[in-house]
Amino acid sequence: MRIDVLGVGFDDLTMAEAVAAGARLLTEEGCHYVVTPNPEIVEVCRENPAAMRAVNGADLVLPDGIGIIKGTAMLGTPLKEKTPGIEFAAGLMGEMAKEGKSLYLLGAKPGVAEQAAERLAAQYPGLKIAGTHDGYFKDDAPVAEAIRQSGADCVFVCLGAPKQELWMAKWGPETGAHLLCGLGGSLDVFAGVVERAPKFWSDHGLEWFYRLCREPKRIGRMMKLPLFLVHVRKEKRKK
Repeated sequence: MRIDVLGVGFDDLTMAEAVAAGARLLTEEGCHYVVTPNPEIVEVCRENPAAMRAVNGADLVLPDGIGIIKGTAMLGTPLKEKTPGIEFAAGLMGEMAKEGKSLYLLGAKPGVAEQAAERLAAQYPGLKIAGTHDGYFKDDAPVAEAIRQSGADCVFVCLGAPKQELWMAKWGPETGAHLLCGLGGSLDVFAGVVERAPKFWSDHGLEWFYRLCREPKRIGRMMKLPLFLVHVRKEKRKK
C-alpha cells in the first residue's frame, strides 16, 4: 500500500529495498518506470492531472528529499526514509554492473550525457552504456526508436518534471527497455558539471538550501516547498 501525500502515492521503502525493487523490475517482462517526486513535483501534480496520472502510474514512486518525509510525518503516516533519485540510480547501476546490464542516458544539454557516460563507465565496471541523447529534441518517436535500436535494458530519463514523467508514461513501451527512471538533473551531477551538496548538508535535510546558495535563480522553484507544507497542514486539519 502506498502512502498518500496530497494525492501522490509514495512507496514506503528503504533505499536498499528500493534498489532491490528496481533491479527486480529489470528482470521482469514489459516496460516499467520509476519516479522520484519532491515537494515541487507534488505541487505540479496538484495542478496538472496528466502529471498526477503519470506519477501515480509508475511502478515505483520514491520520495526524493526531506520535504516529503516531513510531510508524511505531519500527516501521521511517516515513510521509512528519503530515497533520493541520484542515490537510487547509483545503487541500481551497481546492481546492473554485476549483471552486465546496459544503460541509455537521455537528457541534459548537448555533450553532458556523453560526459556522464564516460564517467559512469569508469565508475561502474561491467555497466554497458547503450547510448546517449541530449534533452533538446522536438520529435519523441525518433528518440524512442533510437533507444529501442540500442537494446538498452534501462534508461535514465533526465528531462525535468513533469516532462520526464509524461514521456516515460507515453513512450516507455516504445523504447523496448525494461526500466526507465525519471531523474531530473542527475546527468549534470554524473557528468561532473554540477556539484552535489556535501554529505553534511544532505544528512541534515539542507541539500535544497545548499543548491539555493549555489544557484540563487532557483528561488522561484524553491518557493514550492513552503507552499507544499501549507497544503500538508491544511490536509492534516481535514483529517
